[in-house]
Amino acid sequence: MNVDKSRIKEALLGKNRKLIIFFAVFALTVNCLTLTIYPQTKLVPHKINLKNGKSFNLRMPANYEIIPAAEGLKRVRFFAKAPDGRIFVTDMFNLTDNTKGKVYTLDDFDEETGKFGKVLTYMSQLKNPNSIAFYTDENGQDWFYLAETHQLTRRKFIKGEEKPTDKEPKVLATFPDYGLSYKYGGWHLTRTVLVGGNGKIYVSVGSSCNACREKRSEPFRATILEMNPDGSGQRIYARGLRNAVGMLWLGRYLFVTNHGSDHLGKNKPDDTFYAVRRGRDYGWARCYQYRGRIYKDRFIKDRRSCRGVPRSYSWFKAHSSAMGFDYFGEETNDTYIKNSFLIALHGSTDKTVGRGYKVVIVRKGQRHKDFITGFLQGRNVYGRPLDIFKMTPDSFLLSDDHGGVVYYVRKK
Repeated sequence: MNVDKSRIKEALLGKNRKLIIFFAVFALTVNCLTLTIYPQTKLVPHKINLKNGKSFNLRMPANYEIIPAAEGLKRVRFFAKAPDGRIFVTDMFNLTDNTKGKVYTLDDFDEETGKFGKVLTYMSQLKNPNSIAFYTDENGQDWFYLAETHQLTRRKFIKGEEKPTDKEPKVLATFPDYGLSYKYGGWHLTRTVLVGGNGKIYVSVGSSCNACREKRSEPFRATILEMNPDGSGQRIYARGLRNAVGMLWLGRYLFVTNHGSDHLGKNKPDDTFYAVRRGRDYGWARCYQYRGRIYKDRFIKDRRSCRGVPRSYSWFKAHSSAMGFDYFGEETNDTYIKNSFLIALHGSTDKTVGRGYKVVIVRKGQRHKDFITGFLQGRNVYGRPLDIFKMTPDSFLLSDDHGGVVYYVRKK
């Protein structure tokens, strides 16, 4: 049998050409689909006029509008929705360690104007209230959880009440509350509380310092705690998180934003965003992450290695200070933010670093996209984004703890 090798070679080459053309067309189609689903959008100026006379521009997509929905607050922080549908928000008053904090209810929301008609004080004289949460038990009883620097409490909640009717709150956990020193990167006075989708309660407790080995007598430092709704069964869910401020339960995962240490310069370590897993050690203080990779901190004396320290779900440039966030899924109509997290970047304390001061779109494995910018212009600070709370699939509230403003952002 005679075989014409040149013909076989030509046939194979022809088939390979077809395969090459097929995969090229397939790759181009996928790229086009990606562009269709997640298009690039130009940000345009949106004029902001506040009641205190300040006027400035924020930049965001042209098909959105941003409205000052509540003004005249102080260090306004995290939102929570009550069982009666009202929006509650915490206020830490200022940057000092104080007992002047409040919890507000944002009432009489006008869909047309995008503003709240009333801001009422629900609680006052609180010690740095950063976060609250609501939980309804199997008997239909509603509970109100309050996270202050020194403790986590819960009390019964009655729908429609303008002040707490339960005057005997139960202390579920106590935390260290001493040694304020912003100069040296510690301690962290915020506590964030969250009700998980599994019916457990989670509380994040920041470190006592910038980078150190915590005291054995304070095992809850730089951790996330898990407990039952009544405070029983307390245990450490995850450790090695310097300061996990923003938390959200999504699906089976606890997502958190976390702040990196301050002693490694202006460009590292990363600020991080994790899908936290039970029992994991995320490395602080002996390890840090830089550009998505894990490194040993040579300034920290610790014999343990960084082997097994998880990388983050996503990361931000050093000193961006990622805070609150929310997820916009399939129900969202705008492809620019569909199936993504919107995360508030509070911004670097040192304005010359200039990072953060904006809201960004985050998807796993993709470069972040800006959604709102302009809170820092040169040396002028017009706001520091803190928390994002989804109101509808195409709108959300944004707190600014620098200007004391709650913004309402919606698709036109």
